[in-house]
Amino acid sequence: MVDEEIYTFRYGIMRPLLSLVGLGPKFTRVVFHERTLEVRFGYGFRAEIPFSAIYNAKPEPGMIGGVGVHGWRGVWLVNGSAQGLVGFDVDQRINARSLGFPIRMLHLRMSLSQPGNFLQRLSREVRLGPR
Repeated sequence: MVDEEIYTFRYGIMRPLLSLVGLGPKFTRVVFHERTLEVRFGYGFRAEIPFSAIYNAKPEPGMIGGVGVHGWRGVWLVNGSAQGLVGFDVDQRINARSLGFPIRMLHLRMSLSQPGNFLQRLSREVRLGPR
């Protein structure tokens, strides 16, 4: 059995508010399982992503429109901060939900406490560059 490796979301000034509404650190995590990456952001977002579906993972600094869970046309931002952003593309249908509803996901961007360590760990499972 492979040990799970857990990464945490990065939070900024909105941490108290996000914690109050159930999207704080107590309810969020990114977990490496044997064959999948589990992403949970409280009740707002949940995905089980097979490593085989992930590609083009990289740091993605830049402007964002807010914190929390935001999605449009398959592109999702799940974050507690504007810092530590990483993202990747997904090339197959996966089990992902927002507020309990099934969603389409083509790209995921997240704010992580240790984005470099996360990408290094992910590189052991997937090809980071474009397909």
